[in-house]
Amino acid sequence: MKAMILAAGLGTRLKPWTLSHPKALVPVDGVPMLERVILRLKEEGFDDIVVNVHHFADQIVDFLAAHDYGVRIRVSHEEDCLLDTGGAILHAAPLLDFSTGPVLVHNVDILSDADLRGLMDKHNASGNAATLLVSDRNSSRKLVVDRDMALGGWHNLNEDRFRPEGFRPSDSHREVAFSGIHVVSAEMADEMIRLGFSGKFPVMDYYLSADRQGRVGCVEQSGLRLIDIGKPETIGVAKSVLEEMKNGMGR
Repeated sequence: MKAMILAAGLGTRLKPWTLSHPKALVPVDGVPMLERVILRLKEEGFDDIVVNVHHFADQIVDFLAAHDYGVRIRVSHEEDCLLDTGGAILHAAPLLDFSTGPVLVHNVDILSDADLRGLMDKHNASGNAATLLVSDRNSSRKLVVDRDMALGGWHNLNEDRFRPEGFRPSDSHREVAFSGIHVVSAEMADEMIRLGFSGKFPVMDYYLSADRQGRVGCVEQSGLRLIDIGKPETIGVAKSVLEEMKNGMGR
């Protein structure tokens, strides 16, 4: 199975570390974030991984060259321009080779006990262009889904603002939190190009596009344990959360 780790971000929330290091190498209980995500993917059966790089890219390249995780790892370079999540996926498409199957995309600053193999299986059975892992947890930004777990819109709770423009949820909708983990297919990549997406853009722009035809579905994992370690305050509590995840997964 194939996966892409989004590791190119500037990590502005993690200054001063990211003034001289990439956020992907921030240690969490002594282990770099990137290594934790790679090992989690390997544990779930993913053996072909692409990592995108931009901020202090050479440090990530050197780190990967110095470690053998027993899986195939290649680098998608974005040194000239940080392409955001959507642009990163399209830029890496030649390495990802969607013609051979879907790709699980995983933010480097997310640690969880997500059933990644199960998410891939559900995507393969769904016919979705993309499948997003979601849960019922606190977040200032929520995805709006219908009874069939199809994505309808996005809600910024702080500003009470919805996307796409003009979208308003009905009684049949409910709100869930995105995990930063999703599966994308060739259909989605092709449609992004047809709709004119190129260069730098967030993948959520495609997911919320009024012109999108491909179905974007969501899979909810009840009781999902997840921590966003892209913030200093969460790194400090990461050790205890990791222990809870380990015990919950029986490892």
